[in-house]
Parts: sequence; C-alpha cells; structure tokens
Amino acid sequence: METSSNNPDCETANLSMAHSADGSYNYCVILAGGKGRRLWPSSRIDRPKQFMDFFGTGRSLLQQTFDRMSRIIPVDHIYITTSKEYLGRVRQQLPEIPAEHVLTEPVNRNTAPAVAWAGRRIHRESDDARIIVVPSDQLVLKEEAFAQSVRDGLDFVSKNNIMLTMGVRPTRPEPGYGYIQTGEPTLARGISKVQSFTEKPEREFARVFMESGEFMWNTGMFLTNVLHLREWCLQVIPNIPGRLAHLEGHYSLEEEAQCVRDFYPAYPNLSMDKAALELSDNVYVMKCDFGWADIGTWHALYESMQKTEDDNVVLDSEVMLENCRNNIVCLPKGHVGVINGLEGFIVAEQGDVLLICPKEDSSALIRKYVGEVGIKYGEQYL
Repeated sequence: METSSNNPDCETANLSMAHSADGSYNYCVILAGGKGRRLWPSSRIDRPKQFMDFFGTGRSLLQQTFDRMSRIIPVDHIYITTSKEYLGRVRQQLPEIPAEHVLTEPVNRNTAPAVAWAGRRIHRESDDARIIVVPSDQLVLKEEAFAQSVRDGLDFVSKNNIMLTMGVRPTRPEPGYGYIQTGEPTLARGISKVQSFTEKPEREFARVFMESGEFMWNTGMFLTNVLHLREWCLQVIPNIPGRLAHLEGHYSLEEEAQCVRDFYPAYPNLSMDKAALELSDNVYVMKCDFGWADIGTWHALYESMQKTEDDNVVLDSEVMLENCRNNIVCLPKGHVGVINGLEGFIVAEQGDVLLICPKEDSSALIRKYVGEVGIKYGEQYL
C-alpha cells in the first residue's frame, strides 16, 4: 500500500472525501475489556456495562456496537479485545465472531496495549488494512451519518499516515468527557490537526471550552492504516508492541500467544486517548455529527436519554414517581420503585447494592463509594 507523507494536505486536496467502493481492506477493533465502575452498582465487575441492555432493546451495548459496525465492516474483519474473565460473555453474546478474532488480555493494561496487539493480528492478514477502533459502550442515534463518517475516515487514513479521531460538537458543559481543541485545518473538509486535549475538565472549564467553539468532544474512536499503526506504536509508545511488533513473516498464532503470555503483563497501563491525543504529534480530528453519547457516567446517560414530562429518565424499570424531577432511575427486573419528592438524584439498584446520590458530577462520588464499600464490606459488592 502506498500512502502519502505525514502531511494530509498533499494527497487529499481534491478528494472531497469520496470513499472507495471496495471495503475489503476495512477492519474494526471493538474494545470490550472495561470494568464500567462509573455506572456502579448497575455495572459490576462480574457484569460490566458493555454486556448489559440498559434500554430494554434485547441487545447489550456490546451487541449493539457489533450490529452497528457489521453494517459497515465485514464480520470476518471485526476483532474484539476483552479481559480473560469476560471471554465467556463475549462468546455467548457474539457467537458469530470467529474464536481467533477475540483477543483475550491476560491482564488488564488499558486500551493502548490491546490496540497494539489487535493491530499486529490484523497486519498478519493484510498490509493494506485500514482500521477503526471503537469502544463497546457508546450510543449512536444517526446510524447512516455514522456509517458515512466511518467510510470517509477510513478512506482518508488509507491515503495518509496519520492517527485520526472522530470528534463531535459539545452540546453541554459535560465534565465527564474529553475535549479536543482543533488546530490548523487540512484541505479535506471537516478534518483539522489536534491542537490540545483536556481529559475530564472541571465543569466551568468545560463551559469555556464549549462556548469557545474551538473544542470537540472526544468519542474515543480512532482510525489509521495498519502500517502507520505499527510505526506509531514504536515511536509514540515504544514499549507497548514489544516482541509482538518484531514478529515477522508467517508466524503462527501459537507463537503470538506465547509472546502475549510472556510480555503483555509488563506493558504499561495506558489508554488510547492518552497515547494518541497527549503523546502523539501527528494526530487529526474529524468533525462528525451522528448523535453520539458515551454511556460512561450516570450524568452523561441522563443527558443523552429521552426525558419524561418531569425531566426524569427511567431505564427499563418499573417505577412510580410523584413530585420528582430531574432524576435517573435504574432498577432490576422484578423490583418496583415508589419514589416521592426527589429531585436531581441517581437511584440505581443491582443485586445486593442500592445507590442513591446526587446526579450532578456523580463520577467522583461513585469512585469514592466504590473504594469505601470495597474496603468496608468486601469486593463482592463491587
């Protein structure tokens, strides 16, 4: 595959973002190894959020992500990365994924090592692959617009040796998201160099970012071509690919598995967001509009969902609300909630844990409660 230099303007000046009709080189990596503790107690260690059906659709967040991507990417080009304790759940929920396409991390080292491993596996199949990396816990409301953005982005990275992320315009000063400052635009419509990145700012800073018009929310979706991914790993985070990057020729999956067992535990705990947006200079952002929300915090989940007349959000639960406003409620099947006079709270129950706490900026509170409950009562409640 011939690609342009690191300057995206040199080959895309007259492209008008027309995507190739042949998607045979397109691949997808779905990240499904997270613990989901910010949605505790509904999301628990033994059943984190990506395996849950929050909305009563009959499909978990992971299954919905697979459904969305399989409309764009061939099923045999989709890979899943997950933790070893979740392998059974992945196989149960996505039996159509070939077993060798489920990469089971021996230890949790966050998303950057997982992407490096998946990229090496895809490179084994094709030198011409272009890859999109997507989290498994997101909401997309405009499916057709999303598919078009993915195709445009994959076409762009097939011709340019860059890391490209998808950004969306902020609609509120959400402190639970990352904010990407756009820099110098390219000649390709809607794509700019990343100027700076701020992860989870205080609400007032988030408000300044939103009102400036210079910032986009980070969706955590990244696109690149497979050759650039390998070079990017070696240059930006050289200790991540380790021996995997040096496997050459037609090595066997058994050889690769041995490398993972030997070296993966020594990899750093590093997210793709930090590696791409903070540690890399050659990263670009594409402005997108496809009705996106990160199902990562209770507050973000509340903001993204349809409200009742009293601005409450009830997630597939049986509940009677009276004189209640601005709450989010998530109860297990078979439980009925009767709530009176509550405003601005989270009410979430799962198994043996009930959480009632203020919704505004709840992430810090939940981190605190998770730590304290684990110490005082034991990890079985986490």
